[in-house]
Amino acid sequence: MTDSFEDNDAFAFAGLRLTVDLGALVQNWQDMARRSGRARTGAAVKADAYGLGIEDVGEALYLAGARDFFVATADEGATLRLYAPDARIFVLCGIWPGTERLFFENDLVPVIASEEQLTFWMSVVADHGDHPCALQVDTGFNRLGLRAEDAIALANDVSRPASFAPVLVISHLACADDPANVMNKQQLETFRTVSAAFEGIEASLANSAGIFLGSAYQFDLTRPGIALYGGQAVNGTANPMRPVATAEARIIQTRSVKAGETVSYGGALQLARDSRLAVVSAGYADGYMRSLSSGGVPLRQTGLPGGEGFIAGHKVPVAGRITMDLTIFDVTDVPEKLVRAGDYIELFGKNILIDDAARAAGTISYEMLTGLGLRHERRYISDETAE
Repeated sequence: MTDSFEDNDAFAFAGLRLTVDLGALVQNWQDMARRSGRARTGAAVKADAYGLGIEDVGEALYLAGARDFFVATADEGATLRLYAPDARIFVLCGIWPGTERLFFENDLVPVIASEEQLTFWMSVVADHGDHPCALQVDTGFNRLGLRAEDAIALANDVSRPASFAPVLVISHLACADDPANVMNKQQLETFRTVSAAFEGIEASLANSAGIFLGSAYQFDLTRPGIALYGGQAVNGTANPMRPVATAEARIIQTRSVKAGETVSYGGALQLARDSRLAVVSAGYADGYMRSLSSGGVPLRQTGLPGGEGFIAGHKVPVAGRITMDLTIFDVTDVPEKLVRAGDYIELFGKNILIDDAARAAGTISYEMLTGLGLRHERRYISDETAE
């Protein structure tokens, strides 16, 4: 007897599905490249490419022409190297004792972010020979990086070992998502001073939002992140990026409930009318945050509405509290014949934009994407219209 299970499409029957549109991703990178003017355009693919898969995302961007990538850790860089064979891969958290072999074997570029890392790196190249590095400078963020005055002193130190020869000087903008913030110009001026001290060495300041600030911020290399994945980089403006990720959850059960009954933990929602509910196989263990609940969570006390799903041309609200594995949606206003067990409700994607879902959760699209759980069955598609 033929085993029919071999013919099953895992994506078609998955409780949770995540579709990643690599064509849209590439178009977003090309858009960022155009906006970057004369600067080269890299790509931030840290945190497993913002939750969407560093292998597939990294390869798609490499094939599109990206040759500078930014990861957080050496392990991420080693994985990416398999898919971006001759790209420069910068490790933003720098190098630590015990990780030297990963850097040298995978040709990774550590981003030196502190005096301690600088001292250690000097000893590494003294033992192993020259290897490229980058230098991170803090220009007001007060996170990672040498202080600007210390970086300038390093640049002017005639006794600096010849083996310390950074290929890139970088800093990070704190308020680029708010174009009117005065800190943007303050950081720009500080970085200009630092980059001038490292004459002949490439400089990089602009992340996604920084690219939108204009050519003054773009220097030699830009490093977009969230914009590549369809997220909104600049507050208060229309988002020009294409949606990349679509998350869907299967309806396990529909049920009819009478007015006056309550829904989910704590009875946080009392129904004002006879209703139909759809229970789907996604919860906060899958990154669909509990704060998206329609009630019974602190965020709802602010008056901000809860999350919404999308099915059969209709937006449908979350009903009650979201639980670990399950979420309930009110589908009363959707024609009954259009909502059945086995159908899928979009959690975010082209109809429920990731930034709208994030705002309802009281967070940002970065957290929604990087918080995706392990239970999503993934499908990668390519848009043939990508340039």
